[in-house]
Amino acid sequence: MNYNLPFLLITFVMLTACKAQETLIIAKDAKLQLVAEDYKFTEGPAVDAQGNVYFTDQPNDRILKWDANSNSVSVYMQPAGRANGLYFDHDGNLLACADEKNQLWRIDSEANVTVLIDDFEEKKLNGPNDLWVDPNGGIYFTDPFYVRPYWNRTEKEIENERVYYIAPDMEEIRVVADDYVQPNGIIGSPDGKLLYISDIGDQKTYSYTIQDDGNLTNKQLFCSLGSDGMTLDNEGNVYLTGDGVTVFDASGKQIEQIPTGESWTANVTFGGPEQKVLFITAMDAVYTLEMNVHGIR
Repeated sequence: MNYNLPFLLITFVMLTACKAQETLIIAKDAKLQLVAEDYKFTEGPAVDAQGNVYFTDQPNDRILKWDANSNSVSVYMQPAGRANGLYFDHDGNLLACADEKNQLWRIDSEANVTVLIDDFEEKKLNGPNDLWVDPNGGIYFTDPFYVRPYWNRTEKEIENERVYYIAPDMEEIRVVADDYVQPNGIIGSPDGKLLYISDIGDQKTYSYTIQDDGNLTNKQLFCSLGSDGMTLDNEGNVYLTGDGVTVFDASGKQIEQIPTGESWTANVTFGGPEQKVLFITAMDAVYTLEMNVHGIR
């Protein structure tokens, strides 16, 4: 995410909202709850095996942890490589799009960092932004270009803003999509057969069929709305972010709109012991909402 986006002139087209009681995905009488605020810009929520959610405050260079049992937030790592998007791998390591040096990190349970990648074909990545881990352990990540105030560079080394795939053995990286204006949010189905990618620069979200080798085929327009971050629930509904959280069913029909009251809503995931808590990062705050559906980690 470019955390300067809320202050730019953006034409953001929204579809007609549906009421919560019509979709039944939100728990009865549930209200959006403010968990914590006074951050600079929150992003990248990722849920661990216990239902705790880790998220980033990129301008302040830190990763924070929301404890699902106590509903409290603590600092997990600082500095944190200007981490943006986060995701847990199958071994419980936290993966981070650390764009201070345009890297992808693996952080173990003791907060030790391994750099998985920092360039492609001897050129510096634009700035890894968001990621998803497939059932085999392969990693898909988006690489848009947002000039950061902490960078010394202002120009790209790789012209196209792409989506990459790192094979499960971490030995091979390849381009799987390079026809985007500005790829950003990304999420895949739990069976590893379907991948959603947002082109926030073109205000569209696409779906792909994932092949056995990790390559992508059958690109389809899912909806005419871009997204910063995204997640899925157990019913196959897709949650996009920007002006609040907009929910689409698997066919691409909008079924819900969840306002946050913030000028920009960056990302979303499911947390809690049963993954029935929608955890939302929006500007300087994080929120939760009790749901009838649940996450799919």
